[in-house]
Amino acid sequence: MVKKAVLAYSGGLDTSICVPLLKEKYDCDEVITVAVDVGQPREDVDKATEKAQDISDLHFTLDVREEFVNDYIFPLIKANGDYEGYVMGTSIARPLIAKKVVEIAEKEGASMLAHGCTGKGNDQLRFEAVFRLTDMEVVAPMRDMNLTREWEIEYAKQHGIPVSVTSSKPWSIDENIWSRSIEGGKLEDPGYIPPEEIYNWTVDPAQAPDAQTIEIGFEAGVPVSLDGKTMEGVTLIEEMNRIAGSHGVGRTDMIEDRVLGLKARENYEHPAATVLLTAHRDLEKLVLTRSELKFKAMVDAEWSELAYLGLVDEPLYEDLNAFIDSTQQRVIGTVTVKLYKGNVYIMARTSPNGLYFEDLVSFDSKVIDQQDAEGFSKYHGFQARLYRRFVVNK
Repeated sequence: MVKKAVLAYSGGLDTSICVPLLKEKYDCDEVITVAVDVGQPREDVDKATEKAQDISDLHFTLDVREEFVNDYIFPLIKANGDYEGYVMGTSIARPLIAKKVVEIAEKEGASMLAHGCTGKGNDQLRFEAVFRLTDMEVVAPMRDMNLTREWEIEYAKQHGIPVSVTSSKPWSIDENIWSRSIEGGKLEDPGYIPPEEIYNWTVDPAQAPDAQTIEIGFEAGVPVSLDGKTMEGVTLIEEMNRIAGSHGVGRTDMIEDRVLGLKARENYEHPAATVLLTAHRDLEKLVLTRSELKFKAMVDAEWSELAYLGLVDEPLYEDLNAFIDSTQQRVIGTVTVKLYKGNVYIMARTSPNGLYFEDLVSFDSKVIDQQDAEGFSKYHGFQARLYRRFVVNK
């Protein structure tokens, strides 16, 4: 019987050397590679496809950008997805990639699922949370063999596999339409100042042009237009990445707590995510009640934790989305933002569902009789006054 393995393939060093390793170390007769396009640069997708066709027995490239935006990014925006300040580009994409790999494996009659993740990171968990829903064997050569980057580079050379990573520029880059992550090499030292060369989506904020103002339209909690022009999700995010990136918006350099407990230094670029999440949070404050905002903050945090872990098949994830979707039906309107030197400033917001009424809060209005508040103020802090007066001072 032919032993087939299906490999989640990115075109990078790790996944490229997995192809010969699966044959040499795991006795696979055929290795099928699957590259999933979630918004990587077109040239990267093309290069990955070309390389995979050369080194694997069968290759598939799947364009799932629209599905990624509609089913993963839009729910993230509605949930204000954020993990320790990280907008979760890599983590939110992994379950979708894994599901597509499984679909190909089932179609091709494979008995093994493989990924190129190490044993120190989070991605192994995100892939395998999906992979292990099947009865197929799951393998991770990088983790199983405890490989180092230097060994991988040498092994690739021996097998004639072209790689862009070098000892002098060993950056590990993961990119999709929502974010770009850069790690590895000297960046592993939290005291090292990143060189400008690691950035590709954002200009140096100090070199950014004069301020630009943009109006973002939302329907049911998701962005649908820029400056009044209606756009579908993929196009809108791509355009927002271009505009915000040109102003140096969306750089993050952080110490991140990985699932395994390790602290890691991570660098990210996420121009569109920064702007859209900032605008969405602001619009929610205009539309949702104080109680909703307070409770939703807890729901958003739990949602983000599950998304970061890659546990999108957890029943609680579905439950949380149900609550979030209910609140988002009223999150309709526009938010005007100003982009300047790496920063996003909220300038204005409007909504037909807004709970702000000028005639109620204006100092020049008598719609509300201020004297009515006196009775309320007498009981505000009442128990604290009793405590201070009759317990502390008795």
